[in-house]
Amino acid sequence: MGKDVKMGKDANMSKLNKSKRVSKSTIVRLMSYIAKYKLKFSFVLVSILLSAAAGVMGSMFLKIVIDDYIVPLLLDTNPDFSGLFRAVVIMGCIYALGILASLLYNRIMVVIAQGVLKKIRDEMFVHMQTLPIKYFDTHTHGDIMSHYTNDTDTLRQMISQSIPHMFSSVITIVAVFFAMLYTSVWLTLFVVVFILFQFKVIKFITGKSGKYFVKQQESLGKLNGYIEEMISGQKVVKVFCHERQSEKDFDRLNDELCEHSTSANKFVNILMPIMGNLGNLQYVLIAIVGGALAISGFPNYSLAGAGTLTLGMIAAFLNLSKSISQPIGQVSNQINMVVMALAGAERIFKLMDEKSETDNGYVTLVNAKYEDGELTETENITELWAWKHPHEDGTITYNELKGEIRFYDVDFGYDEKKTVLNSITLYAKPSQKLAFVGATGAGKTTITNLINRFYDIADGKIRYDGININKIKKSDLRRSLGVVLQDVNLFTGTVMENIRYGKLNASDDDVYRAAKLANADDFILRLPDGYNTLLQGDGGSLSQGQRQLISIARAAVADPPVMILDEATSSIDTRTEAIVQKGMDSLMQGRTVFIIAHRLSTIQNANAIIVLEHGRIIERGDHKKLIAEKGEYYQLYTGAFELE
Repeated sequence: MGKDVKMGKDANMSKLNKSKRVSKSTIVRLMSYIAKYKLKFSFVLVSILLSAAAGVMGSMFLKIVIDDYIVPLLLDTNPDFSGLFRAVVIMGCIYALGILASLLYNRIMVVIAQGVLKKIRDEMFVHMQTLPIKYFDTHTHGDIMSHYTNDTDTLRQMISQSIPHMFSSVITIVAVFFAMLYTSVWLTLFVVVFILFQFKVIKFITGKSGKYFVKQQESLGKLNGYIEEMISGQKVVKVFCHERQSEKDFDRLNDELCEHSTSANKFVNILMPIMGNLGNLQYVLIAIVGGALAISGFPNYSLAGAGTLTLGMIAAFLNLSKSISQPIGQVSNQINMVVMALAGAERIFKLMDEKSETDNGYVTLVNAKYEDGELTETENITELWAWKHPHEDGTITYNELKGEIRFYDVDFGYDEKKTVLNSITLYAKPSQKLAFVGATGAGKTTITNLINRFYDIADGKIRYDGININKIKKSDLRRSLGVVLQDVNLFTGTVMENIRYGKLNASDDDVYRAAKLANADDFILRLPDGYNTLLQGDGGSLSQGQRQLISIARAAVADPPVMILDEATSSIDTRTEAIVQKGMDSLMQGRTVFIIAHRLSTIQNANAIIVLEHGRIIERGDHKKLIAEKGEYYQLYTGAFELE
């Protein structure tokens, strides 16, 4: 058992050391962002120097005020306070300069912090757009959102507060240390010994809390991810009476966050009181030691030479001791903030370092026209599309986009250890309607994901108009495909803007035409502001069927040569489905269409129906042929009608 505990400690230390190594690289990376504000940061450093100098000068000037003005006035029967007044005014100006310098560098650091965070958020969001679908399938949305909220907020606090305060504290400590040596070497040595003791205390406390700040950020990301899932799936939770289990799961994650946060912050919260009390203890001990040295007439050595301790020196030194104990406490407190920020930064940079979706394609999609019987490229928008194929010898050929897609012995698995599709061979000729049928998990949606190149195949080939889809640029490939998914995503904006999402340069007439084609025009006109009705919260004010109709209209406005309908009418009632189906038939006219449907009544007119089972094609043919064969499709079809 002792051996296991030791191994566990060694493993934890290994993880902590690894985290420290990452933090060093994270610091360098963060500094690269701040380095872009060199001029502003230079002003910050100058202001910090002025602020620190003002604090030290104020303390040193206190010696002059006491020894040269206050003490002589106590022995004078007719005191003249004009000199003391001038000294106090000068002292006030020194402190005012320090206050202005502090105000200046704090304001500038806010500008730098927000500029750095804007840059990081921009880069993070831009990079996120380049990530493959697999990343979003394997990470919760709440955890990803946490990068933009909690993690960036810890960076804001570090850049705008921790960094300037630490710089200010370090400079103040150095300046005060030399001012102390200028006043008294003996008292300075006493302070140094006391500070070493304080550092021991700081090291012990920060060492205990540092690793828990990393765990705190990770736990916070998990909790946010779970909350996001529960909010989006609240109806399902209610329907299946899953409230108690949801509460238990939430409590478990919340307890984990509470445990890590408590472990991190319990040491931090006691640090400042401990440092404050140690500072007070140091203050009292210096007063006692200094008073004893002055009364005994013990020779005082300083950078200014040898002499005796005066009341002004002791008062100035006491003020300096306060000035050095406070920044030491601030440094120790800010270290924990820095550790927490670095934990957030590591998560942010981990996202930014995720491998982007690779695209080695070079065949592009262009507008084309026929001139003298030859296909050529044109800048004008035409009804004709072509694949632009550059060759190694510098020549360019154009192939008309017809919409023929073929699979040759395709194998694929989301996980390398588990194959989802096995030796899939199929073809869809131009303008054919191909329907996929099978139980959940048979591989229907996976096939459409491969056509889009959301995932790349493990083995085999997929050809689009005779071109290997790996050679086609992904953006151009996806531009040629229209997709209507079962899960509809509507964005904050008007109905017209949501439909135009399928084609950003579509005119209003194009939007109206697409909505009529999808039979969405009727219900849109009944909305409060028609096509200008503002949708919010993923179109929560609309029925599921209405949201699906907008999604179909969005695909229609793109006017793609190939359509993928992933259970596009599954959320629509039977009556609405009949209406939509007419629009869908018009939409599918002259296009190659891939349909995934559980309602077999919607695919009877398909040119070919492919039945999948456990990632393999077991039947292929039209409706009449498969019914006549009385195989798997026949059983599914007749079973569906028996259920109805």
